[in-house]
Amino acid sequence: MILGLDIGRQYVKMVAVSKTKQGYKILDAGSRLVPELNTTYDPEKIDRTHLVMAVKELLKQQSLNPKRVKNIATSISGASSSFKQITTMEMPVDELESAMILEARKYIPMDGTEAVIDFQIFGSNSKEIDKIDVGLVACTKGVINNHLELVKDCGLKPGVIDVTPVAIYNSLTFAKDIPDDGLVVVVDVGAVSSTLVVFGNGKEFFTRDLPIGGHDFVKAISEKFKIKYTDAQDMLHKDGIYSLQSRDDKNDPENLSITERSVYDNLVEDIRRSLRFYAKQTGQSFFLKIFLSGGAGNTPGLADYLSKKLNVDTGVFDPFDLENSENNMSISNPSQYTTALGLSIRAGMDNE
Repeated sequence: MILGLDIGRQYVKMVAVSKTKQGYKILDAGSRLVPELNTTYDPEKIDRTHLVMAVKELLKQQSLNPKRVKNIATSISGASSSFKQITTMEMPVDELESAMILEARKYIPMDGTEAVIDFQIFGSNSKEIDKIDVGLVACTKGVINNHLELVKDCGLKPGVIDVTPVAIYNSLTFAKDIPDDGLVVVVDVGAVSSTLVVFGNGKEFFTRDLPIGGHDFVKAISEKFKIKYTDAQDMLHKDGIYSLQSRDDKNDPENLSITERSVYDNLVEDIRRSLRFYAKQTGQSFFLKIFLSGGAGNTPGLADYLSKKLNVDTGVFDPFDLENSENNMSISNPSQYTTALGLSIRAGMDNE
């Protein structure tokens, strides 16, 4: 059994897979709420103790003995790490490693500890002779050590440590066939932030952390109607983005922005700015599809709203709806398992 464990700020999620001749078979999936049920969620009050308890309860819930978990992958969020595709001069691997350490300092938030990097050579650059494209992953030693201690406190032996954007990419490319032309966008809407990923066959990989998540959706409802956080959560689950509208305007997403600028408009603008930046940097702007994933990715009405505002076909990604596969899992809110599935695939790759 191979385990992908996504330790989120509001939910912890796991996906277990096994290797087959065709690739991977999904065995199990489960999630556990980090804060106490029916309480106001405050991400600032979630600490390591809450996360460790949630992971232990999840493992118990799924009948998993942590001591028997041998192959596992976990991830570090985009806010604490950096993944960037860069173009550099072709050089020996040892010289490239030194160059990547210097390059990493330009992109990652430093906490006083040394940088930890990894990189993958994608191949020769299509536009410039004697240059290569390299995928650079970087964070600091302090971030890595804190993450390792967290995994150990959960009773698990640390395995592969990935970064969330790459796990999202692995999940989507495992479940879907990517067209030869055009770009795919994934917006993974988490509790306190969202991760945007853009990629395509032979196209530049790009990711950005967006400071809006499901917690902001609930807060907006709670503050507008002056109701309890838990009541606002119920409204969001029932009416989705239309919860911010008056009763007469329900089910008309256009009215959502006519009356006032909403948290969803802010998310749209963050996505639009990111896609414009990508287009300006790469000259590529043929965005085929936006996939929504993450715990709040299935918010009712959100996919349609983004589709109309950004003029790009948008849908909710189900990582268990696999093409060319007999895997067929029935589970509530499957989009929240996107990162966990990608992590399980990554752990399997490392064990090949």
